[in-house]
Amino acid sequence: METTTKRNTATFTHLSTLTQYFIPFGNYIFPILIWSSQKDKSEFVDYNGKQVINFQLSLLLYSLILIVIAVPIFIITIFKNIPFNAIINDNDVIINNLNFENSIGLITAGIIAALLFFALKIAEFFLIIYASIKTSNGEKYKYPITIPFIK
Repeated sequence: METTTKRNTATFTHLSTLTQYFIPFGNYIFPILIWSSQKDKSEFVDYNGKQVINFQLSLLLYSLILIVIAVPIFIITIFKNIPFNAIINDNDVIINNLNFENSIGLITAGIIAALLFFALKIAEFFLIIYASIKTSNGEKYKYPITIPFIK
């Protein structure tokens, strides 16, 4: 059974990832600070700190992969369909013959990648809350879809 202080520290390690909504890279900085200062004092805090950092790094990797898929698809699709005979009149651009029907497969793949990205961000929020609740009860929580970068 873990002490209340250890459980609270581990819970705050999970909750500190929510600072990403207010501070850029807060989801990496604060968990690392809490974990590195307390990892030698408690095996419970060490375990949860590793889980949090591994989960955040895994989400970063998944997000980058989805962005690398979606962004080029949208850029290629748009530029492929813009004719080079666009008319420019008084700072207005008039595009003729804009046609996406030959790129519907690419557009679908890009939309799916973008939707997966947003679903990943929503799932992240709820998994963090769930992990915090489990940790505050003294249970060890292992995030799903996590690559164990730190063992």
